[in-house]
Amino acid sequence: MIKTVLPLSFITASRFFGLFIVLPVLSLYALNLKGANELLVGFLVGGYAITQMILQVPFGALSDKFGRKSTMTFGLVIFIIGSLVCAEASDIYTMIIGRLIQGSGAVGAVATAMISDFTPEEKRGHAMAIMGGMIGIAFSISMVLSPILSSKFGLASLFYLSALLCVFCIILLYTVVPKEPKFHHHDAKVAFKTLIIQKNLLIMNITNLMQKMLMSAAFVAIPLTLVKTLGYASDKLWIVYAASMVFGFVAMGLAGFLGDGKGQSKKLLLVGVVLFIIAYMGFAFSGSVAWFIVFVVVFFVGFNLHEPIMQSCASKFALSSQKGAALGVFNVFGYGGSFLGGVLGGYFLHKFDIGILALAFGILSVLWFVLLWFLTDPKIFKNLYLKTANLDALDGVCGIVERYKNQSGFVVKYNSTLIDENEIKRRLGL
Repeated sequence: MIKTVLPLSFITASRFFGLFIVLPVLSLYALNLKGANELLVGFLVGGYAITQMILQVPFGALSDKFGRKSTMTFGLVIFIIGSLVCAEASDIYTMIIGRLIQGSGAVGAVATAMISDFTPEEKRGHAMAIMGGMIGIAFSISMVLSPILSSKFGLASLFYLSALLCVFCIILLYTVVPKEPKFHHHDAKVAFKTLIIQKNLLIMNITNLMQKMLMSAAFVAIPLTLVKTLGYASDKLWIVYAASMVFGFVAMGLAGFLGDGKGQSKKLLLVGVVLFIIAYMGFAFSGSVAWFIVFVVVFFVGFNLHEPIMQSCASKFALSSQKGAALGVFNVFGYGGSFLGGVLGGYFLHKFDIGILALAFGILSVLWFVLLWFLTDPKIFKNLYLKTANLDALDGVCGIVERYKNQSGFVVKYNSTLIDENEIKRRLGL
């Protein structure tokens, strides 16, 4: 599993690195572009999410039909083109076009589905934690490198670095990642609308939207508030982000340990939302640099609690035959949140101030906490692995979620609150 998960996690993390590395300084530097204002800068920060939002489901569905590797390669090439356009941009509108092209390489769901394909569900939490951890490392490195590289070599250097990393990822995809496994599904696919309206998938989709919306809004507001309002030196922003990431790493390690492995994923999601509420309320009322930085740290602790477990939680509510499409929908909501966070963050700062922005998002987070409370705990889902089985014997049995055959044998996924392993084996005559 490690030989597969590590390179795929690196590829996923590298792509996120390309998106993350510009965020800490983009709102600051973009104001110097020709034609820029706070509203357009907010659109620039979140604009890439429009094309991500539109294309996540098509990319996920294409990967279900034509294969993960070819679909991922296509998306990475598009991301490279967008990065180069951004690197050469001298005005805000060209930069926005480049960001929209970057977003068109919508392979996030494809990478997650591919990791899911290679790992049994009991180990998927660990696999997703590795991926989330590497994304967190990429996030942390980008937070520190971004202010340093941009101050020394300019904003364009960040986009060139992103493009170069993606070239390396394509090479890695075909030299290290094994051949894709094949699945034979016993159960019929559900209607596409079910991927949107099914209760648990919908709650996880909204959770992804809210987390990414708060992140984009924070990356619009944090550098502008610290530098423009509170007088903090722009070349020292990396210190704030580095301190945040130290605490964020601790939170990520805690989430990786207590998440799927210990069955605490839902509780960690709720704790993360509470920290988002505290952070945004703190942004609204803190009047000093020191207190504002404290709440920046609180925000990143909440974010890093979520990151290693969200994809894994969402994947548990999706059928294996439609995991690419389901995670595509999940990512659509996430990138929709990134777009909304950037645009709304820019709008509030342009029309009002950080206090109004923070209060609005803090109140939304309270409503989010209430919704997340009703999520079915993903730890109730179990899998039974068999060398041979007549899966037809489980037709219509209450508590059976899905049945399929992979390269290792037969798999029965079930709701452990409705049926147990012994009853399943009895019905199968084992």
